Amino acid sequence: MSIIETITDVDNTFLSRRELTCNFTGLGGKLKSLEAVDMVTKELKLDDKFVIPMRLKTHVGKSLITGTFYVYDDEGLAKKHINPTIFLRLEKAKAKIAETETAIKEAATEEAPVEDTPVEESKKEEKSE
Repeated sequence: MSIIETITDVDNTFLSRRELTCNFTGLGGKLKSLEAVDMVTKELKLDDKFVIPMRLKTHVGKSLITGTFYVYDDEGLAKKHINPTIFLRLEKAKAKIAETETAIKEAATEEAPVEDTPVEESKKEEKSE
């Protein structure tokens, strides 16, 4: 069973885009826009397309989110049609994700066991005396 249900799928030829409206069940309050884009891209096989999350609406009292997405073939055309603040928000979210990934990688390398070098062993002997 899929947690994504496509409500509408309209091909807007005037603006050269595809407009999707999907329901995400069981994810109320837990879904981020970039995660929703990844889910829609995988579900509808839109790997070579440019998917923009326009709106994620939560429903009161339900664990349901309704998302509206625009799918473009060309990123340049999308930047002409859509407000630049939406792209700024997406870039900021992507930067935050990249920052946390690098922090996780750095923490993993710090936790790796480091062999004692002769300098560290001599310091340990001096402290014990």
